[in-house]
Amino acid sequence: MSEKAIVDRIISDAEQEARKIIEDAENKASVAVGEASLRAERNKIGTQAEIDARVKGIFDGQAASARLDGLKIALGERRAVIDEIYARALGLLVALDKPTALYLAEKLLKAYADDGDEIIFAENYRYAQDVMKLPVVKEKNLKQSSKTAKIDGGFTLCGVNSDKNLSYGSLLSADREERQAEIALQIFN
Repeated sequence: MSEKAIVDRIISDAEQEARKIIEDAENKASVAVGEASLRAERNKIGTQAEIDARVKGIFDGQAASARLDGLKIALGERRAVIDEIYARALGLLVALDKPTALYLAEKLLKAYADDGDEIIFAENYRYAQDVMKLPVVKEKNLKQSSKTAKIDGGFTLCGVNSDKNLSYGSLLSADREERQAEIALQIFN
């Protein structure tokens, strides 16, 4: 074999080996790119699912918050209506006519006054002298205080054992505690 043939044979073998190395590298690169594309697609799908879940959570949270805010506003408005009802009731109690005011005072004194209590009338109570003429006042030996109280109509009783607030505001407050839910059902249903 001639020298040229040997050199050509070496070059031919080298070129063939280079092509095989390049082909192997291209195959490995193709496989690596395919695997990377698959991983990227999986990551993309996973990330999108995560984003969708977070977006749904945010929207659900905002919707729940909006519902709660709406319920708070509705509750506030309902309370305002009930406040107005009791404010009007207080106005009506303060403006009672004489026979009705005396009837109410007599019932309250019979139910709550103890022997020897002192009656302190509200500054705006118009029938104090008439209340002092009621039979229950004599029966229970009640006295009228020389001072008046800054209360929402009615009167308070000061006694040896305890004081009792029988002001119209206090009576309405107790009624509200007891009947507020019932009143709300009647008004809002």
